[in-house]
Amino acid sequence: MKGKKANVKLMSSITAFGLPLLISSTAFADTAGVSNVDNFIKSVITVLAGLAGLIATGFFVVGGFSYITSSGNPEHLDRAKRTITYSAIGLSVTIAAFVISTIVTTLATNAFGG
Repeated sequence: MKGKKANVKLMSSITAFGLPLLISSTAFADTAGVSNVDNFIKSVITVLAGLAGLIATGFFVVGGFSYITSSGNPEHLDRAKRTITYSAIGLSVTIAAFVISTIVTTLATNAFGG
């Protein structure tokens, strides 16, 4: 009886671990073409531009709240104006970078084929 259980365990182990090796197909790595790299770069730039826009919007809110609650204090008013100005500059730089990167990737895709 003990020998029969050992044979069943051995056959079960061989089937469980060996059968998937015989049945599975070979997996090859995908070739890294220009379109794959292009899609990856576009995705990264889109995410970074979205995060930068979100941060700039947050600073607009903070600057506006500081402007409203400054109560006429010239130092707080000046700091709030600078916050709003710098967040506007940051947002415009982010939008410009997104537009320029889109133009460059379009030109590169047309030049190298994709």
